[in-house]
Amino acid sequence: MDLYSNKQRWKIALVSFSLLLIVTSLFISNELIHSIQEREKEKAKNWVVALQKKIALVQLTTRIFQELREKEKQKIKLVVEAQKTLLNPSDLGLNQDVAFALSIIEANKDIPIILVSDNGAVSQFKNLPSEIKEDNQILKLANDWKSEGRFIQIKVFGDMILDFTYGESMELQRLSKASDSLLNQFGNDLLNDASLTPVILIDENSGNIDASNLPKEKLTKSELTKTLSDFKRQNQPIEFNFGTGKKALYFSESEEVKKLSWYPYFQFGVMGIIVILGYLLFSTFRKAEQNQVWAGMAKETAHQLGTPLSSLMAWVTYLESTHSDPMVATEMQKDLDRLEKITDRFSKIGSESKLTDNNIEETVKQNLDYLKARLSNKIQISFQSAETTLPPIPHNASLMGWVVENICKNAVDAMSGEGTLSIKITDENNWVHIDIIDSGKGIPSKQLKSVFEPGFSTKKRGWGLGLTLVKRIVESYHKGKVFVLESEINKGTTFRISLKQAKK
Repeated sequence: MDLYSNKQRWKIALVSFSLLLIVTSLFISNELIHSIQEREKEKAKNWVVALQKKIALVQLTTRIFQELREKEKQKIKLVVEAQKTLLNPSDLGLNQDVAFALSIIEANKDIPIILVSDNGAVSQFKNLPSEIKEDNQILKLANDWKSEGRFIQIKVFGDMILDFTYGESMELQRLSKASDSLLNQFGNDLLNDASLTPVILIDENSGNIDASNLPKEKLTKSELTKTLSDFKRQNQPIEFNFGTGKKALYFSESEEVKKLSWYPYFQFGVMGIIVILGYLLFSTFRKAEQNQVWAGMAKETAHQLGTPLSSLMAWVTYLESTHSDPMVATEMQKDLDRLEKITDRFSKIGSESKLTDNNIEETVKQNLDYLKARLSNKIQISFQSAETTLPPIPHNASLMGWVVENICKNAVDAMSGEGTLSIKITDENNWVHIDIIDSGKGIPSKQLKSVFEPGFSTKKRGWGLGLTLVKRIVESYHKGKVFVLESEINKGTTFRISLKQAKK
């Protein structure tokens, strides 16, 4: 029992140490990952703040550009009114000043204008780019402006009408290019600055994607709604307007942070696999070593018993020839037969045993008859066979008799030499069950799984190998099962041996 207890203590200590090591490692990993996640979140917050400032800058630039465009429209309206004054002399009144109208027209030195008559001829032009000189080029430019809605019709004398077409000033064009460049740069910066942060820029009016650094498969119609919903659940989208419609920026945690959140589970899984593989390898080597020890010990025991047996057989023959008391020779022969049987058992343990289809009931009954003659009269033994005729069970009669004998002897010890020992044989679903029931002191529930372990014994002088040998014979040699079916303190224990019936 001390050997087993020490073994259990070492197992508990090793398991506790392993668990402590795993928990400590996981705790440290979680703390590090949590720290990294917090830093990533802080970076994301700073990125959002910087992005909002950039959005405000772009919005300010857009507003300035729109205000300049509006001022140019107002300036064009004044020029048009001045042009009407000059082109309609019949409408000149006392309050109209031709010089003032001319000063307004002359003051326009930046906005390009073209007057086209109703017959399609260019009447006047001003502030055109230097590269445009030919009439066809001027007329094409006027038609382009007209198609864009940049024209005002002026009624001249009679039914004559002039189209006053106009473009944007060079300064406004430059600012327009700068604004477009700024908007494009904003999209590029958005993707570059968020290289570790997944982002989607959506035009809320059209629902189109303006910019994103996600893979294309995440932006398909079937996946986009789910992706936007996931992003919105993590962070509130940023909404803004550059004057071209409402935009919404959706963003999420970086993939690295998401992967790191799963790292402790991955680490735990890897450590678990390593521990399990290590245990399986250790268990396999240990069992292989035990098998070698069992086989070596059994063979050596059988070998050592052979020499004294031969000598004792010679002495029995000598006693019979000396006309001494025949009872002495007879009893010595019985013990010699018993020793030969034990030697045979050990020799079979040390080598591969042959199983034959024999009557299991007969095997059990023979060993019970042997035990009855050697047990106390205070032990009541009963045997109950199966209700139906059992088919032959493949087994080794010598080894299976040893199994029954070992369990029965343990049962007698548990009853302290006084009680009832019952053996029942039943069959069920191609299995034969041999139940050995005693009325002893029982086995505590916490020891039920340990009774077959090497070194487990409740006796002070016990080696704890009897039931281990039983388990080896039943499971390794006969491919059966042996276990404690039930046990109750101070009422008794039932051991069950299950053997597979022969294939029909």
